[in-house]
Amino acid sequence: MTNWTDHLVILPILLPLFVGAAMLLIEERHQRVKAAANLGSIVIMGVVALLLMHAADTPAAGGAAPIAVYRLGNWPAPFGIVLVVDRLSALMLALTSVLAFASATFALARWHRGGAHFHSLFQFLLMGLNGAFLTGDLFNLFVFFELLLAASYGLVLHGSGQARVRAGLHYIAINLAASLLFLIGVSLIYAVTGTLNMADLALRIPQVPVQDRALLEAGAAILGVAFMVKAGMWPLCFWLPTTYSAAAAPVAAIFAIMSKVGVYILLRLSLLFFGASSGASALFGNDWLIAAGIATIIFGLVGALASQEMSRLAGYAVLVSSGTVVAVAAAAGRATVTAPALFYLVSSTLAIAAFFMLIELLERGRDPGADMLAVTREAYGEDMPDDPDAEEVGLVIPASMAILGWCFVGCAAVIAGLPPVSGFIAKFAMLTALLEGDSAAGLPPLHWALLALLMLSGLTMLIALTRAGIRTLWTPTERADPRVRLVEIVPIALLLLGCASLTVQPRSAMSYMQGAAEELHSPSAYTRSVLAPAETRVKTGGGS
Repeated sequence: MTNWTDHLVILPILLPLFVGAAMLLIEERHQRVKAAANLGSIVIMGVVALLLMHAADTPAAGGAAPIAVYRLGNWPAPFGIVLVVDRLSALMLALTSVLAFASATFALARWHRGGAHFHSLFQFLLMGLNGAFLTGDLFNLFVFFELLLAASYGLVLHGSGQARVRAGLHYIAINLAASLLFLIGVSLIYAVTGTLNMADLALRIPQVPVQDRALLEAGAAILGVAFMVKAGMWPLCFWLPTTYSAAAAPVAAIFAIMSKVGVYILLRLSLLFFGASSGASALFGNDWLIAAGIATIIFGLVGALASQEMSRLAGYAVLVSSGTVVAVAAAAGRATVTAPALFYLVSSTLAIAAFFMLIELLERGRDPGADMLAVTREAYGEDMPDDPDAEEVGLVIPASMAILGWCFVGCAAVIAGLPPVSGFIAKFAMLTALLEGDSAAGLPPLHWALLALLMLSGLTMLIALTRAGIRTLWTPTERADPRVRLVEIVPIALLLLGCASLTVQPRSAMSYMQGAAEELHSPSAYTRSVLAPAETRVKTGGGS
């Protein structure tokens, strides 16, 4: 018989489904009830994610950490629907819950009243995100992708306005095209292998006949392009800074995890389908991922330097983060390098989400176009007009600006990777792992370019963020001191506290990331767990 705890695996999908559907039946004037239901659901999902993380990291009797497989209807794989929880998927569930709690709390200040059904859309988005991290087959991966995208369409347009409508329409068109590529790639892979179960595909891909291998790789390449669109990889990333900067602050904050869904799938499928044991197709597309990651980093850095608005700067920071994780993980092909890349993924996502929310508070009370005016003055060397009060020495800093200033320093330090914060720890660990042993002597030019960019990206982001901070916090412009509510500053502090915990306790976090990376690079345990015969099943979705 199965334990009730075995059914925790499906709870991150069922809970937001039922809560979101139930809130559709509640009138919009009962916003407090909807907000309480939204936050309560997120808290429960966070607790479940932590329990799954603990279970995934607890060694079984044989010494290896268990991989939980939930078979809906007790149908065996590869015929039935399976949900799989290992260290990486549990980590992404926990990260999603943290970002969701911070974003939903921030939205309570005023954003959730900007349009209809905000809380329901938020829950449906979480359902799609959680399902994408848990699913064990490509068909349901497509289903969950479409679900989270459908919810994201409504959230992008939440609050209306010309800029949001224009950016939202572009966002919808691009993602519909990516979904079409997704379907084409999945269809070609199914035509060659006859299965869409990820574990089953990992076993069948090395056995594909030579005459069918070109069709298989074409399908994988098309599927990879679809995921690169969703991850914001160059040259398919032009939509991202505009869309994220136009979205409402809490929406942009939760969207910081959406690009990481594409990164997660690229890492998962590339190592599962085309790892070192994949026969003739081993490491297929690996160099393309490195090149795309490097190009994305360069594009993001140039865009950050050229940005005249902090919201667009944050969007380009998302691109730098995604490009870094994909390029570093693909460059070495070793768990010792993938682990710090995952550490960087978590750290940068937390900081960027906090930055999106912080920007809204910093720009509150500023005149429209204040950033453009500051750039113009800087370019033409124009000083402020003479003022009789210019002789004053010192300036009283309001309490709200002081708090926001310190939060800005924290976000900038993590995003730029300044020592000793978690961003620096992640980059230092990535550089060390890439250069460890004798592997550095034989690094190809593409890898050396990546090493140089890892060091240059920190300096470039520091310049861009410092300039933005000076314009916003130190430029003497007439503005009212922003009124900041506790419900707005606490979520930002929560996310920065997460970065601080990674800084204070990096060893335990890196140990977990190392275990997740080893499972990625050695997928035999994943395939054995999913395709285990009936008598060896541990966790099922029904029956005994």
